[in-house]
Amino acid sequence: METSQEITMQELQTQLEALKKKVGKLEKGRKDQLSMAVVSGDFDKILATMVISLAAAAMDTQVKLFFSFWSLSALRDPKKTPKGKDFISKMFGMMLPKGKNQLKLSNMNMAGMGPMMIKMLMKKKNVLSLHEMFNQAAELGIEITICEMSMDLMGFKKEEFIDYPHLRYAGAATFVADAGESAVQLFI
Repeated sequence: METSQEITMQELQTQLEALKKKVGKLEKGRKDQLSMAVVSGDFDKILATMVISLAAAAMDTQVKLFFSFWSLSALRDPKKTPKGKDFISKMFGMMLPKGKNQLKLSNMNMAGMGPMMIKMLMKKKNVLSLHEMFNQAAELGIEITICEMSMDLMGFKKEEFIDYPHLRYAGAATFVADAGESAVQLFI
């Protein structure tokens, strides 16, 4: 006949084995991957996105960026003008920045002087420009996903976005799946 102490030890051993299995599944399920949801279209927040992404990629972490809503402005190519937009889509296109060089600061924009001052400081301090950061991101294999729903709501077309080798179009479920297997998830 077993004593209550032996039963307790058996129960603890069973619980310990169950916990080991759960931890093992968690460790297998998380990759050395950074998934970032980027919603803001502010210059400083896109800059932060790229700095963090480049740092992670330089440390051999796979990086997946999900651009949605206002951040899509940073990915617009100022040289591209898509045809066949309806009135509201044309209005969004005119009112929103067309590319990363037209983005405003979240604070101290100062009628457009803020971004110009930051860009001058970046150059003076030998910090890569946003354009250079996107080029380096492409070289490092950083993936950018454009939210199809946001693109449709804001009236953007695939033809007006930048040429980027690791660009794809998908929905929020794709980001959630990527984030679910990532060791790190961020929201900017």
